Amino acid sequence: MAERTDGRGVLYPTRLPSFHREPARDDLRAVVRWFWVPQWDLPPGRTSRQELLPFPASNLVVQQAGVTLSGPTTGASHRDLRGRGWAVGALLRPAGIARLQPDPRTIADDEVPFAAPELHDAVATAMRAAAMPSEGGMTGRDRALAAFAEWISGRLVPPDEDGLLANAMEEIISSDRSIVRVDQLAQRLGVSMRGVQRLARRRVDLAPLAIIRRYRLQEAAQRLREEPSLSIASVAAELGYADHAHLTADFRKVLGCAPRAYRESSRER
Repeated sequence: MAERTDGRGVLYPTRLPSFHREPARDDLRAVVRWFWVPQWDLPPGRTSRQELLPFPASNLVVQQAGVTLSGPTTGASHRDLRGRGWAVGALLRPAGIARLQPDPRTIADDEVPFAAPELHDAVATAMRAAAMPSEGGMTGRDRALAAFAEWISGRLVPPDEDGLLANAMEEIISSDRSIVRVDQLAQRLGVSMRGVQRLARRRVDLAPLAIIRRYRLQEAAQRLREEPSLSIASVAAELGYADHAHLTADFRKVLGCAPRAYRESSRER
């Protein structure tokens, strides 16, 4: 499925540890976009820095130390991995985060503890057995994902109309590269520009233009990384940037480097 091959968000995929994405099952698709599972086992003294341009969304994450809820970020981020470890996360839809944190503004650019001991116990128990032979055709990772899905299904009630509208906003931005302005988004949703701005702030805690630009910048990084023969000007034009200079400015502001420098560094790593 597309979720398993979506390369957006990870700036240097070749540096990833073992990484798996699993689409949410049908009854959870309105609240969870997908689950993700990295696992790593690094030699003593070695650190692997994972550089990310996160999706404009929140994540509920189970790790060995506990459960955390992270909000949408306004820029790039990184995680330093050491030793042996794992994480099991759920990328939440706008309708899903509202059920766990009614005011996403309180966790923007932050990661906070989330009290869910039963979720942690179930996932951690399964992941500790992840290296063991499969049981009944299910690996430890499979059992961890199943436990996570069951926990969510028991706590996230079906989204309301406002949540579904926010999901539609996210889906349109994510899937349609021609959406580069807020007025285009408002027209597709059938609401006013002010209505879109309020919806995005209420459900994501990012301005709608910031959400649009995040997806387009993710796509630009992916194109630059995966299609070395494609000119930077062509990437800018395809993704709705006014010109090469605007894409470069976006790259420098968010990633701290120019598109050309990013393309070269992605080949080296």
